[in-house]
Amino acid sequence: MKIVTWNINGVRARIGNLTHWLTESAPDIVCLQEIKTVDDQFPRAEIEALGYNVETNGQKSFNGVAILSKLPFDEVNRGLPGDDADDHARFIEGVFSTDQGALRVVSLYLPNGNPIDDERKFPYKLAWMARLERWTEERLRLEEALVLAGDYNVIPEPADARFPENWLGDALFQPQTRQAFRRLKNLGFTEAVRSVTDSAGVYTFWDYQAGAWQKNNGIRIDHLLLSPEAANRFSSASVEKHVRAWEKPSDHVPVAIELSLRPA
Repeated sequence: MKIVTWNINGVRARIGNLTHWLTESAPDIVCLQEIKTVDDQFPRAEIEALGYNVETNGQKSFNGVAILSKLPFDEVNRGLPGDDADDHARFIEGVFSTDQGALRVVSLYLPNGNPIDDERKFPYKLAWMARLERWTEERLRLEEALVLAGDYNVIPEPADARFPENWLGDALFQPQTRQAFRRLKNLGFTEAVRSVTDSAGVYTFWDYQAGAWQKNNGIRIDHLLLSPEAANRFSSASVEKHVRAWEKPSDHVPVAIELSLRPA
């Protein structure tokens, strides 16, 4: 079973790229971030025509997450619990039946947090990560295959940036941000890409500015974390970097994993 995360950076603007990629890559489950549209304007017909079920948690003009799945949804949960005042569309969980029991897949779009001296933005990022950690602790007690997939807006280590010194003042690379990511991983997760390679130069995001793509001036901020039950079925991880060279690309590329699971 192929599960992919991709920050699409505007699904309606890139629906052609998305449908082309779905046909080419043939994922079973896709977690999208920054769909940037309300639910009833999501281009579901084009995606459903390719055999996918679609569930969204949308928001006008920014944020928004979705899960596309060839498997039927058994359950869908929208919004990260813990803060009733938070109206940002950053979280959706889908539950699916497999030959090995329940599979839970979450599409996440964590706050950016910049600028770090803003009295709201960086504290919101850290508070959101703390809420995610608390929610995840509860889910892990179910002892089911769980995949947390998305744009974490976290550069975990210096090797995850071409020029880490350029990110020292950025919320994505602050010590508190990286510590929060480590705490989440240390609950028992396997970080898919780093479990198959420790090489530098593995990136998932290239800015549109200053020829970042052409110079390979990238960062790795899109991650898939696997619970022990999912890690036991894990066989491969890859970054589909070539998508960044397409016309009108997202500034992120798909990151894929393969799990030895089949639909029930």
